[in-house]
Amino acid sequence: MNRLFVTGDMHCNACGEFSKLNTKNFPVQKELSKDDYILIAGDFGCIWNGSMEEEYWLDWLENKPFTTLFVDGNHENHARLAQFPVEEWHGGKVHRIRSSILHLMRGQIFDIAGLKVFAMGGASSHDIRDGILDPDDPFFRDDYRKLRSQNALFRIKGWSWWPEEIPSQEEYDEAEKNLDANGRAVDLIVSHCAPSSISDIISGGMYQLDELTNYFEKLRGNVAYKGWVFGHYHDNQVVQRKHVLLYDQVCEVFAKTESGDFGILPV
Repeated sequence: MNRLFVTGDMHCNACGEFSKLNTKNFPVQKELSKDDYILIAGDFGCIWNGSMEEEYWLDWLENKPFTTLFVDGNHENHARLAQFPVEEWHGGKVHRIRSSILHLMRGQIFDIAGLKVFAMGGASSHDIRDGILDPDDPFFRDDYRKLRSQNALFRIKGWSWWPEEIPSQEEYDEAEKNLDANGRAVDLIVSHCAPSSISDIISGGMYQLDELTNYFEKLRGNVAYKGWVFGHYHDNQVVQRKHVLLYDQVCEVFAKTESGDFGILPV
């Protein structure tokens, strides 16, 4: 039986986070093949600027014995990601980054390791408290220097931030169509951000909610699912039993545990 593992953000520009998948920290990979999968719950981060560092880590993953899958987060270059070829894979649409590195596109349902997996990437950036600059603005250089001197939290449109971080109406419609076609029942949901109520529990109500977290909240009431994995909040914890926030931990998803139930268990 093929195996499915899940983990949180990778952030290619913070490459120490790749250590969670080295042989020391993830020794079970010695038993795996390309028919086994690591699924990253957003902020893959290696589709960013095409740098040599980025290419190094893509090659590093490609040379691993497993296949790497990811949903997108807010730390992706969405314009660049959209340029990769779209293919049908295991029942849904993907962008193929390398032979064994695949982006699971938004609103798709996949058959992976005996499980029905609903993938819905995207998230609102929460490191833009001081705004988003537009390079086409005539005052861009002055504003940039000012914000840099203040150590402000800001991003730059088309350089470090893309409006496509939040799904389009077309992507929401695609998700609804696919969920309806599957009887609105899946085994696993993988996203980058969490449903609004789960986000409130994690943050004590401090995180700002948005249209995507609210959409996920609706899914909690109209989709049957056994588990939901997400990243984004840089922690590892289980919320209300079925909702698993992952950052540096790697877990395996089981169709059945020894007790006969679905399970998401640390490795």
